[in-house]
Formats: sequence, structure tokens, C-alpha cells
Amino acid sequence: MCTYFNPGNKKFHNCVNDYIYVDKTGIIALTNSRLSKSDKYMCVTRPRRFGKSYVADMLTAYYSRGCDSGALFEGLDIAADRSYKEHLNKYNVIYFDVAQIIKTDVDAKTGIGKLSADIADQAEKQYPDIVFKKKDPISMFEEIFTETETGFIFIIDEWDCPFRERKNDSESQKLYLQFLKDMLKNREYVSLAYMTGILPIKKYATESSLNIFREYTMLDPGPVKQYIGFTKGEVETLCEKCGMSPKDLEAWYDGYNLDGLEIYNPNSVVIALKEKRLGNYWTDTDSFKDLLGYIKANVDGLHDVIVKLLEGEKYVLKSVTSFLNDLVNFRCKEDYLIALIHLGYLSYNSADGEVRIPNFEIRNKFMDSVDQMEPSVVQKHYEYSSKLLDATLSLSAGDVAMTLGRIFSELTLRTGYADEADFGNFVHSAYNFVAGDYYDIVPEAQTRWLKKADFVLYPNVLKARPDRFYLPGVIIELKNNKPTKDAAKQIVEKGYDDYFEYRGYHGDVIHVGLDFKKMPEKKRRALAKKKACSHGGNVAPGSFGNDAKLDTRAEVVHFCEIKKYTV
Repeated sequence: MCTYFNPGNKKFHNCVNDYIYVDKTGIIALTNSRLSKSDKYMCVTRPRRFGKSYVADMLTAYYSRGCDSGALFEGLDIAADRSYKEHLNKYNVIYFDVAQIIKTDVDAKTGIGKLSADIADQAEKQYPDIVFKKKDPISMFEEIFTETETGFIFIIDEWDCPFRERKNDSESQKLYLQFLKDMLKNREYVSLAYMTGILPIKKYATESSLNIFREYTMLDPGPVKQYIGFTKGEVETLCEKCGMSPKDLEAWYDGYNLDGLEIYNPNSVVIALKEKRLGNYWTDTDSFKDLLGYIKANVDGLHDVIVKLLEGEKYVLKSVTSFLNDLVNFRCKEDYLIALIHLGYLSYNSADGEVRIPNFEIRNKFMDSVDQMEPSVVQKHYEYSSKLLDATLSLSAGDVAMTLGRIFSELTLRTGYADEADFGNFVHSAYNFVAGDYYDIVPEAQTRWLKKADFVLYPNVLKARPDRFYLPGVIIELKNNKPTKDAAKQIVEKGYDDYFEYRGYHGDVIHVGLDFKKMPEKKRRALAKKKACSHGGNVAPGSFGNDAKLDTRAEVVHFCEIKKYTV
């Protein structure tokens, strides 16, 4: 069993005594200044192998009451700070690595349950004199704080693991976010919460579950920018010690611009110095392998941008706010590029918005990977998205429902939808692969009368191509377990066509009502079969569900109704 409650300092001891060590203890002065204050919640995200876990281990060694770290920190930068002795080994520390708790083969409920049980067991052993009224961690933290007046510091490494490793499991993600919220938000016992990860906090959580955190990312590094990664001065000092040229290392591993500060990839620098050899030491992530498929398929012109960057051309990011901070719901080219920035494959300069490939190491990785990558699943998704758009434009409701079902069952790991908003994310992604090449896809499209349609596909003349000469407007309304005719009726009754009229559009507008239902397997298959047989392949307007032969692996069936109007 791992030690989650007041772990020791062994990991940091190993780092300090390594042949190559860079003192980053200055960040402790920053965290000390935030103890028990309103900004005590920090989330620092950086690419893999960028030194995030090293800082987490350092903070654990400094704050934990489970060890004596005075000798370790003596002579380091933090020892000269006036707050140093006041907080050294004075707090109860809860440390855990989420990657070890919620793995690809362990669901959130099981992982959280085991973690909670282990923490409760360890709390009892460390405070045997307290008779705990309840044996859940939160209640125990509160009792310990009341009895001892000793605050808790939470250090959570790889916080975003469920959003990378279980990226289609929305139920596990929400359960995990609720666990973090219950443990941390509005709790008097929290003196500091420090999280690390690769992805920023997921957007749907920012207004509810984890809006308490101040985030420091590759796009907005804030005051921690010099503590995660190596600075130029630090690399020059290391090169002098190891007898290597700093200019060579600069070309290979530098290039990450964090608010004007150039940062080197620390893992690659360390390996190169130890082995006395420049080379590609960057390790691909599964997330990057997924993104390579989108690059190869040139989704929304992504491949074209990467090629231009490889050729040394500039690309200015149009927006940094559209990204939903996950690796599933990409809505435009900018979203893919921002994901690559967070993963460390691109660098972003906040001063001018310019995106570039940071160094030789990453350039070589792009060239090798893009040339060898097969589109496979992404190409299949692109093919289905094309069929989905064709079925929509030809008013084939049955084919729309069937294609959505195939995307759901064959190309995702979903077992259902959490709610209508989650269904909307899926529908947006399904259309965006191809429709995004011709349309502006507008969620929550507002008419001049302040009515909002779930989605509008507005023909973009600048994206017009000869392969599709018929591009009518499209309005999509979503429902959950309601007749699709209600969705189609709502489009008319609320006057969503005004979105097109107000913008001077004249022509056909297609109304699409989409619905998903959960039902017992036997009933689902019977209904799907009945609906499939009723249209017999006819493309006439109507309301139809998935093909009965689809194995959706879940009690979900999609329905669609389509009608065409002229404005």
C-alpha cells in the first residue's frame, strides 16, 4: 500500500543527490506566501517529462510532518528565505499520483474508493488518540484539524489523467471531479492545494467543481514559469560542469516561450548531458498519437499548418479561448494547435500570438511521425462525418441516425451520454470533421429575438469548394428522450430561421431534430428494427432511429427528423 498520508522525503532525496541537479526550491517561497489565503489553490500544467513531479516531490518533502528534511534543504535557495523554518515539516500532507489511482483498467469509482480507504486507514494509524466519529477521509481531516489545529496540504500529481486516459468516459470524469470538489472546496482544513498535469482544468468544471484553482499553463505560466523546466542560465551552468556546448543544447532543446522566458526541455537536457550526446529523447504520448491522425487527415487544414511550420513559416493563433481542455471535443483548427502546445509539441509566444515548432528535437519528431502515421480511425471518422453531412443535406433522417450510431459504437468508448449537453458535444464532433470544412458551426446560435438554437451550420463562402456545390443552411436542435418532432417543431415555433434571415442569407434551410433514448436492450433493438424497416432506405423526411444491426454496446438509440424550408 502506498503512503498517501504524510509521505517521506525519499524521492526528493534522490533528486538532490543526483549527478545533475537544478535548484528549484524558490517556488516554495511562493507557495508559503499563499498558505491559508484565498489563492491557496494552484494548478500547474506542463508537458510530460517537464519536471512537474519533481516539484511535487519537493513540496511533499518540505511540508510533510512524516519526515525531517532540514538537512536536505540546507544550502538550497529556499533556506535563505525568511519563511523557510516557519513551515518546514509542519503540515499534514496528502499526496497521490492520479495516474496510479485511476488507470485505463481501473474506473474512477473503484480507484477513488480504494484511495479513500487507504487514506482513512493511514489517518487512524498516525492519530491513534483520536476516536473518529466517521471513517471517511473528509470527516477525518476535519476532526484532525479541530483536535490539532494542524492544516492539510494536498499535492495531486497528474491531476488530468482521467481526461487523457479515459477521455470518453464522462461519467468517471464527473465522479472524479466531484471527489476533488468535495475534498477541497470550502474546507477550513485546506492550507494549500497544489495540482500538476498536462491539460488545464476542463471547461465544464471551471464554473462549478474546480473554479477555486488559479491555473498556470503553457499559455499563461504566471509566476511559476522559471520553476518548471530549465532556464538558459541554468543550462549554461550545467554545460560548463559537464563539458558540453550550450549552443548545441539550445538548438536541440530550447524554444518554449513562457511570457518571454525561454525554457528548455529538462528531461532531454539531463539525458544529453549524462550521455554526452545530442539526440531525440522526447517520448511520444498516446495523446499525441491520437492527434497525429487528425494531422494526417488534414482536419480543418491542420496538416497544412504543420507543414508550413516545418518549413519555417509563421502561424498566429487566432484564439486561445475556444479549447475545451480535453482531447475529445475539438471544434476548430485552433483547438488542435492549443492541444499540441499543452502537450509540448508546439511553442506559443503570448506577446504576438505566434505558434512555432520549438526546436530540432520536436521538428525531427514531427517529420518522422507525420510521414509514418496511418490515418486509420481518424480517416474512418472523416468518412463517417462525410456521410453524415451528405445524409443531412439529402434529408435522409434514417441515414443520419444510423451514421451517428456507427460513430458512437465504432469510434468512441462511450456507453451513453451524461445529459443533453454531453450529447451536443458528441454531435458537434461528429459533424465537425467534414462540415467544418464548408460551414461555420455555431453552438447556441442566437437570433435577433434572443432565441438560441443548439447548433447552426452557416455556409461560409470563403470555404466553398467545387466538390460540394449545394450548401444550404442547417439548424440542429437536440432532445433527450423526447420525440424528434418536438425538436423540429421547436425550430419553427421559436423562429430559429431568423438567424439566417438577419444575416442576409436567402435559400434553403434544413431543420434537423436529434434525440437519444436509453431503454432496455430488447426494447431498443425491437424499436430500432421497426424504425429501420419503416423507411426501407427511403430518403424522404421523417423520424428514424439507428439501424437494428448496430451493436452500440449500450442502451442508446439515436433518432432523427429532417425537413427543408426556404428563407
